[in-house]
Amino acid sequence: QVQVVESGGGLVQPGGSLRLSCAASGSIFSIVSMGWYRPAPGKQRDLVATITSSGNTNYADSVKGRFTISRDNAKNTAYLQMNSLKPEDTAVYYCNILSVYESWWGQGTQVTVSS
Repeated sequence: QVQVVESGGGLVQPGGSLRLSCAASGSIFSIVSMGWYRPAPGKQRDLVATITSSGNTNYADSVKGRFTISRDNAKNTAYLQMNSLKPEDTAVYYCNILSVYESWWGQGTQVTVSS
C-alpha cells in the first residue's frame, strides 16, 4: 500500500517562506514525476510545480521565481521551497506522485499567508 504524506504547512506573514515536504512510502516503482497542486477557481487542483525523475521542472506562471521544487529520489521525497509568499498563495497544497502505472495523492497541507 502506498502512502503519501505532506508536511511543512503553516501560517506565515506576506513575504515569508515555507518549505513543504512530500514523502512517499510503500511499493512504488518507476516514479515518473512528483508535484504540488492547489485549488484554483474552476479547478479542484491546479498545477503549482512538478519535477521528473531526471530533474526537469515545470512551474505555474504565478510562482515562477518564488517557488523551487526539488526531490530526493533515494528517499522518494519531494520538496517545495516557497519564498516571497503572497496572500493569494493561501491554499491547501496537495502532493501528487505519478508512476508508470498509477497516480497517488496526499491528504494536503494547509498554507496560510496573512499578516
